[in-house]
Amino acid sequence: MSATDDADSADGDMDGGDIDGGADGRLVFASDLDAPPDRVWRAVTTPDLRDRWLPDGALADPEPVSETPGEEVSYRMRDDEPPYLESIVVFQIRPGFSGHGTQLRIIHRLTDWRTRTGTPTASNSNCLCLLAAA
Repeated sequence: MSATDDADSADGDMDGGDIDGGADGRLVFASDLDAPPDRVWRAVTTPDLRDRWLPDGALADPEPVSETPGEEVSYRMRDDEPPYLESIVVFQIRPGFSGHGTQLRIIHRLTDWRTRTGTPTASNSNCLCLLAAA
C-alpha cells in the first residue's frame, strides 16, 4: 500500500463529524473515520501526507510542538496574511467505539498574545510585580 493510499483511506470515509466552538476559544472537530488508528496517525504525522490535513504553508514550524506517538500530535500554525496570528492545532487519535475505525478529534486554539483580552498593566503603576522589578 502506498503513502497516498494511507492518506486516502484516512480521510475518505468520514461520518460528517461534529464541530464545537468552546467558550475558551477552542474549535473542536470530532469525527469517526473508517480507517485504523495507525493509518490515521501516519496521515497526520508524515509530512507528505500531512499536507492533505494541514498544508505546510500554514505551519509556523513543521516539527510537532508535542507528540504522544500513536495518540496525539500538536503543531504550531501561523496565518499567512497579516496580522499573522499564531495558534495550536492538536490531532487526537483513538480507536473507534465499535472496535474498528478511528475517532479523530482536531482541536484548534488561537494562542497569539494579541488576541488576549484585558488591560495591560501600565509600567508606572504600583503593581507589586512591577515594584519588585524596580
